[in-house]
Amino acid sequence: MKSGELVERLVAMLAVVLLVGGALLVLAPFTAALLWGAILAYTTWMPYKKLSGWLGGRNGLAATLMVVLIFILVLGPFVIAGFGFAAHMDEFAELLQRAYDSGLPDLPGWIAGLPLVGAPIQEFWLRLTETDSEMIAQLRKLAAPAGKFMLTVGAAIGQGLLLLALSIVLAFFFYTGGDSMVVWLRSVIQRVGGDRAHHLLALTGSTVKGVVYGILGTALAQGILGGIGYWVAGVPGAAALGLATFFLSVVPGGPALLWIPAALWLYHGGSLGWAIFIAVWGFAVVGMADNVIKPMIISKGSDMPFILVMLGVLGGALAFGLLGVFIGPTLLAVSFTLIRHWAADQQTLAAVAAGPSPGPANPSPLAQVNAPK
Repeated sequence: MKSGELVERLVAMLAVVLLVGGALLVLAPFTAALLWGAILAYTTWMPYKKLSGWLGGRNGLAATLMVVLIFILVLGPFVIAGFGFAAHMDEFAELLQRAYDSGLPDLPGWIAGLPLVGAPIQEFWLRLTETDSEMIAQLRKLAAPAGKFMLTVGAAIGQGLLLLALSIVLAFFFYTGGDSMVVWLRSVIQRVGGDRAHHLLALTGSTVKGVVYGILGTALAQGILGGIGYWVAGVPGAAALGLATFFLSVVPGGPALLWIPAALWLYHGGSLGWAIFIAVWGFAVVGMADNVIKPMIISKGSDMPFILVMLGVLGGALAFGLLGVFIGPTLLAVSFTLIRHWAADQQTLAAVAAGPSPGPANPSPLAQVNAPK
């Protein structure tokens, strides 16, 4: 090869690398929205195709209706919860002011009478009551950092909502161009994975559906159960708290961030029975939904360990923000399932390649199972 041709090829390769790198840099801020938009379109593909059939094959109209419906179902709870919390902010501020003026309440006698733990709890409460003014002074010093932290959290949530809205808009294009995208994806996987490409795609698809349905299905169940509990106990803004539970349930222990303050609010208001009810309801009923429904649905697509689900939620949130709560477990579940499937296939191939080998007089249990009857 002549030096001129070599230089031309190197320049062409450098141009391609620069173009691809530039494209990736442009798309990098929207990675989470693109991923979640694709997942949304895939997991709701069957309803979209049925709706398109009912509309006489008008894919654009069907995609538009699906996007509007997802906007209502996904972003609607955020809006309702925001208005609900705003409506009760005055009551919350009044509660804090009343607690500040009156100080900490006396500890109920039945707690002090508990065996073994009652006396230490009472002693701790007495010390806390005696240093009430000092504690309030310390809390005042923390007010400014806490305010900045809340602003940071609010900005992160706002950015996450914008990406969520963008992902729903992008789902429209995944709907309308989904058929051609599937053909392109299958051809790429065919070149990479060979004859097993279709099986790998089906395995990936079932895993994605199992995880997404498991996370969202559990969140929906916990949100409904949480809202019912708050409504029965007479907690203000029960619907908004139920919707907030829906989104917090993707985080391990997230619903407790709501029902524990609700129980304390009821206790401080003199409703000890309802406070105990909310605590039991949140721990046993709402928490049980997470321990039963989520493993039941996720196991249909992947037997992913709980630790991977938790790491997927936390790591996804750190990597992608609010959308990462859903994207993280999905990516980990797909990776875990494909790696485990690949490892099982490698073990099978190794066993076949080894062939029958002479062994002891008593065959192994595996040989006994595979032996012809």
